[in-house]
Amino acid sequence: MGAEVGATTSLFPFSSQHIPYLEATHRGPIAKAAAAIASAPTAQNLLAADPEAKYDEIITIDLSTLEPHINGPFTPDLSTPLSRFSSVVEENNWPKTFGAGLIGSCTNSSYQDMTRAEDLVKQASAAGLTPKASFFITPGSEQIRATLDRDNTLSTFSSAGGTILANACGPCIGQWKRTDGVTKGEPNAIFTSYNRNFRGRNDGNPATMNFLASPELVTALTYAGSTTFNPLTDTIPTPSGTPFRFAPPKGSDLPTAGFAEGKPELLPTPGVPDPSVEVKIDPASTRLARLDPFPPFPKSELSGLRVLVKVKGQCTTDTISAAGPWLKYKGHLPNIAENTLISAINAATDEVGAAYDVDGSRAGIPELAKQWRDAGREWLVVAEHNYGEGSAREHAALQPRYLGGRVVLAKSFARIHETNLKKQGVVPLTFARESDYELIDACDEVRTVGLLDVLRSGGKGEVALVVTKRDGSQIGIKARHTLSEDQCGFVLAGSALNLLAMRGKEAR
Repeated sequence: MGAEVGATTSLFPFSSQHIPYLEATHRGPIAKAAAAIASAPTAQNLLAADPEAKYDEIITIDLSTLEPHINGPFTPDLSTPLSRFSSVVEENNWPKTFGAGLIGSCTNSSYQDMTRAEDLVKQASAAGLTPKASFFITPGSEQIRATLDRDNTLSTFSSAGGTILANACGPCIGQWKRTDGVTKGEPNAIFTSYNRNFRGRNDGNPATMNFLASPELVTALTYAGSTTFNPLTDTIPTPSGTPFRFAPPKGSDLPTAGFAEGKPELLPTPGVPDPSVEVKIDPASTRLARLDPFPPFPKSELSGLRVLVKVKGQCTTDTISAAGPWLKYKGHLPNIAENTLISAINAATDEVGAAYDVDGSRAGIPELAKQWRDAGREWLVVAEHNYGEGSAREHAALQPRYLGGRVVLAKSFARIHETNLKKQGVVPLTFARESDYELIDACDEVRTVGLLDVLRSGGKGEVALVVTKRDGSQIGIKARHTLSEDQCGFVLAGSALNLLAMRGKEAR
């Protein structure tokens, strides 16, 4: 998750623990080479910390003082120690019961994770307990699924009442069916071992509070069905009346019989392109459509841009491009663009997904965007901090570009999304003075100053905006950009794909 907090690169030191894993996953030569480098003198050891390096900040973590934490709801940034969580539930009037516990997906679904959860299930089953909340298990890959199946871990889960889901993203992005009867809009809680829990992400219900925890903690909590249960100190009554307390879980780092391969047809293919193959798309398809090139940047400054919506608060990639059922349209940009910013909060009215035209008529944000695009009016979005945090969802940049978006002006950006916008030809700008956010409103018209020079010079120079208010008055707003030389090429060409296509033609 380093990239999501602004890090360009996250490095982990090599240790002897890497060797068994690399060998078990058919990468023995890499393990041998890494071990040789790690044992080399400091000057040649690229896998050790540089003793001469200077750091802006050093954080020391005392592992002996750590305790399990639970994060959420509605953000992975809100972290509470397990020992305090029950009191925090009371203080915030959060639900005291929860409907589902979900482990796996792409996060925390290693063999060790799953076997530690399995150990807890075996403990509870031996005591005669069954899960109080619905229990879902999603293997993180075909290799893990096949190995857990061979080693009877999956049968342990299913025998205890768990539901084994496909090894896919699944509930993490809203692709599952709840079985606990919760209706949309009803406040409720779920526990997952995923890494994101933004509002509405996991089941399309903005009132669902998703709390994040380790697979072991989620599993133990699922047997209690209570958000105030602490498996380190609390007990669960058994059918015999004897109180049951979980022992610390034990798991296996690696499968003793090695990893199973799984179904070969589900494994990656070489993917060698064959230009002779004709791509045929059913014109009536609602799930697949050809992607037409976006228009290049004009040979002048952007002018006549209109503020589509000024959003406030958290605006994640889930806010910009909702997941769940919408993902069936990932191959059909016109259809999936219908969800653009549908859960964004209008800063002027506090409404969700609402925008207003210059005549005061109300519309959904994507509907108004299409109206303006079809009338030849390009637009921009104004936002607050960390715009686009969350998953690296390319559609959160594709959709606004398709609907006529040219600029996003925010107090700050999540780094991955900022880069994705540039790749689609959308210019991300930040306020030089964050207080200027208050000066600009929906339907204001905007003209860029200096942007064309910045693009033509490979990122050199400054950008300003001239904002024309509804009453005809004008104000100037200074903006900042992070456009590199390559990214300027993307924007000028209309998108990174456009630029690559142009270079391909030149090479031929």
